[in-house]
Amino acid sequence: MLYPDLETFARRGAPALAPGPVALIFAEDSAALDATLRHHARHGFAPVLLGAPDLAVAEDLSALPRVAMDARDPDAVARAVSRIARALPSAWLYWGYNAEFLFYPFAETRSAAEMLAFHAQERREAMLTYVIDLYAGDLAAHPDAVALDDAWLDRSGYYAEARLDPAGRPRDRQLDIYGGLRWRFEEHVPPARRRIDRIALFRARRGVSLRAHHTLSDEEMNTYACPWHHSLTAAVMSFRAAKALRFNPDSRAAIDTFRWRNSTRFDWTSRQLLDLGFIEPGQWF
Repeated sequence: MLYPDLETFARRGAPALAPGPVALIFAEDSAALDATLRHHARHGFAPVLLGAPDLAVAEDLSALPRVAMDARDPDAVARAVSRIARALPSAWLYWGYNAEFLFYPFAETRSAAEMLAFHAQERREAMLTYVIDLYAGDLAAHPDAVALDDAWLDRSGYYAEARLDPAGRPRDRQLDIYGGLRWRFEEHVPPARRRIDRIALFRARRGVSLRAHHTLSDEEMNTYACPWHHSLTAAVMSFRAAKALRFNPDSRAAIDTFRWRNSTRFDWTSRQLLDLGFIEPGQWF
């Protein structure tokens, strides 16, 4: 069903949604859109909600609930996530863009609902995710850098810095994470967009909103682990940075390949991400 705006969905559509974890997919363009929607539905998100302008989707996806909006505006996405969270108190929400794919430990055999139920039992209301850049190995064959069957990632080149509070003190269990294409081609990326940490999974509740830099207004929900042991983390495997670098004329002219000595082909499994240290199982098994 198509909702003409966010408020109409929040008033009429949200109360009718199934109780399962909800995936909010914001489409900036049509790149890998069908694959993105199917990926999250296959992992047990019910429903998958599409926020997008008038973009075509495959016939089998046409029944998904949809909100007409301009997802290219980052402020609009933060407002949409926050408004939907207010309309769905206690629901688990994932949010991401088209050509982004959520992976969590043992995703091939466990549903997102199972994983989030365990995470809630660990008294966690949010999950840190790392946005790991994907890119096509052959840019001549894939000018927009999106290629599901030729996807590559950086296996190293990531680092963390302490996240400081307004008084200049390190925040407890919070880090700013950098790496991937945003690090290697930082001269083409504004400083405010270089971080790759994102709170992409959280339990909605009134009074909590998504901020522009991909963190939540409740600071405890921005932590990477609970105080007593390691917690689950997940990865958002994303072609978004590669797409942007190919769309921008200056970076497009300067970059003829994204591959380098530390590139490796992505095999689309959580096992690979566990082995590379991009996701953390915590106590989850």
